Amino acid sequence: MISEKKPKLALTLGDVAGIGPEIIVSGWSRIVQQENCIPIVFGDQRVIEKAIDLLGCDYIVQPIDANLEIAEPSTHVIPCLNCCLDDVRDARPGEVSGMAGEAAYQSIIAATLHAISGKVDAIVTTPINKQALNMAGCRFPGHTELIASRCGVENFAMMLYLGPSENIKGTHGLTVVHVTLHTAMRNIFDEIATENVLAKIQLANDFMLKMLSGRSTGVLSDRSTDMKGQTPAVGVCSLNPHAGESGLFGSEELNIIAPAVKIAHDAGINVSGPFPADTIMLKARDGEFDAVVAMFHDQGHIALKLLGMHQAVNITLGLPIIRTSVAHGTAFDIAWQGKANPASLIEACRVACVLAKNQ
Repeated sequence: MISEKKPKLALTLGDVAGIGPEIIVSGWSRIVQQENCIPIVFGDQRVIEKAIDLLGCDYIVQPIDANLEIAEPSTHVIPCLNCCLDDVRDARPGEVSGMAGEAAYQSIIAATLHAISGKVDAIVTTPINKQALNMAGCRFPGHTELIASRCGVENFAMMLYLGPSENIKGTHGLTVVHVTLHTAMRNIFDEIATENVLAKIQLANDFMLKMLSGRSTGVLSDRSTDMKGQTPAVGVCSLNPHAGESGLFGSEELNIIAPAVKIAHDAGINVSGPFPADTIMLKARDGEFDAVVAMFHDQGHIALKLLGMHQAVNITLGLPIIRTSVAHGTAFDIAWQGKANPASLIEACRVACVLAKNQ
């Protein structure tokens, strides 16, 4: 049953030297209006006010303390829980700094702890700079790993979701789950193991099964009505060109990926592959698969972002909390110039709301 409760969303500030603050402000009225939700910014009031001034918006910031119940978001009011050190206000636009990394870290941790304790129903993150995060002493390679660690989860995955759209060639969109994520290319071959591929197949299947069960209200698939009571179709990418060409271009498909597909298939999952990465994405876009398991970061990201970068959403699978995110970076080159597109954040909030209502 879908809950009628208004979900509370914790919107993290991201790296203040990037576009996070301004996409929150520029997208605010649509975030508040598009879903029956209570969005609250976790960050710094002065930074949000600076973004309001930049964009010339008629907004005021409502300071929030530990009691989130007093938050009253509207098309003119942005509630903000101050959880960053004051020096974040000195961060220079477009520059990597430890102070911005520390602020991003504090915002993420505060939002995550509020979600774990049930004080918010979902967190929606804006982009961070991973070097700045590292400069602040946080050794995690990104949001996903940091949040998973704080939740005590080891089996997790990044899922990029691009919903059906008349503006995108192929109306089925694209959903991609990644086996490896933020790691150097030379490390990928060491991290691709049968158990890792199998775990991501299971995560993709479990999530899509829930979303295709008839409770999804069409959030993640336009096939949900037709597929009610059925199992989702999961396709698996190869690692090597031409799926290894029967071992000629590498043996990972034969020795690692195919065994994972077989184990999952024998367990009742509607999964097939490995398929060459350059063709499986086309098949998924055209509706043959509900989710694709990619072997590494760019294998999934490039295809999806070519189809619709500003409409894409990042969803973390395997967590005990709901976390969605924008599917783009800090865009230091255009930060604090009033040019940033808030579309991905707006969509991330929409998806977070529906996932929270489906809990």
